[in-house]
Amino acid sequence: MTGVSRVVDVDGIPVSALLQEARRPRAVVLALHGGAAHSGYFDYPGRPHLSLLRTGSALGFTVLALDRPGYGSSAPYGGELAPVERRVDLAYAAVDRLLASRPRGAGVFVLAHSIGCELALRMAADERGSDLLGVEIAGTGRHHHDDAVDILGVRHNESWPRPAAGSVRDLLWNPSHLYEDDVVGGARFASPSPSYEGVVARSWPLVLPELAPQVRVPVHYSLGEHERVWRSGPAALADIASLFTASPRVVVDEQAYGGHNLSIGLTAMAYHLKILSFVEECVLARASAAQERPGRAS
Repeated sequence: MTGVSRVVDVDGIPVSALLQEARRPRAVVLALHGGAAHSGYFDYPGRPHLSLLRTGSALGFTVLALDRPGYGSSAPYGGELAPVERRVDLAYAAVDRLLASRPRGAGVFVLAHSIGCELALRMAADERGSDLLGVEIAGTGRHHHDDAVDILGVRHNESWPRPAAGSVRDLLWNPSHLYEDDVVGGARFASPSPSYEGVVARSWPLVLPELAPQVRVPVHYSLGEHERVWRSGPAALADIASLFTASPRVVVDEQAYGGHNLSIGLTAMAYHLKILSFVEECVLARASAAQERPGRAS
């Protein structure tokens, strides 16, 4: 079974998504794709072992892969979605409409990849974010990998990637042996990016340290062992973890044999199982907190 395509109207803007439901979900996983892609990133055709939607639903989680604002059905409205508040409001409203009366279990957990982490952390930092179960961010960081400095023309005192020698494709898809041959390049889920994402890319190294301390829910942060866009390794993982000063729990993980695109690499199943395990722990934490509230029935 593959994800079901859904489209809802949010104040005149159509928002699309892929939805795969569990009958009695432990929770809902809201998946946010990266740049130049669409929600199909989380449900690659013909490769069920790579699919977050299939793995999640098989383990009792409803998975909602949203086409982020400016992608999918909302692509024609990308020019109107530059304001941060507009995008956050659109995402929250779309989730409410897409899930409607469907059971949510313990609540909604947000999993985001690459530049999709900007929307995830803005949602979590919003006053509505305290209701989220937690957040997973992957394929992002604070400082660019040395390879990206050379290829993108980034300098450590600059925040704008300006393409230079080399190939952005090399950063995203090498080592290629970490992916199935037909997956490399991502042609089956490629999509034009909305213009506002140029601003997001330029400002992200400065925005991340501002947003992180505002997140008050559990955070999981993943980087592939072979990540080449962002600095990886123990020091980089610890650096990002240190930013989430208000989060009750922060877990970091380096995915062995993983590249930039963790959800469609050969280690996708291993990665998804780790994150779903973390989601389950967030479910248990919420249940425990409810039991400990003063005045609960004995």
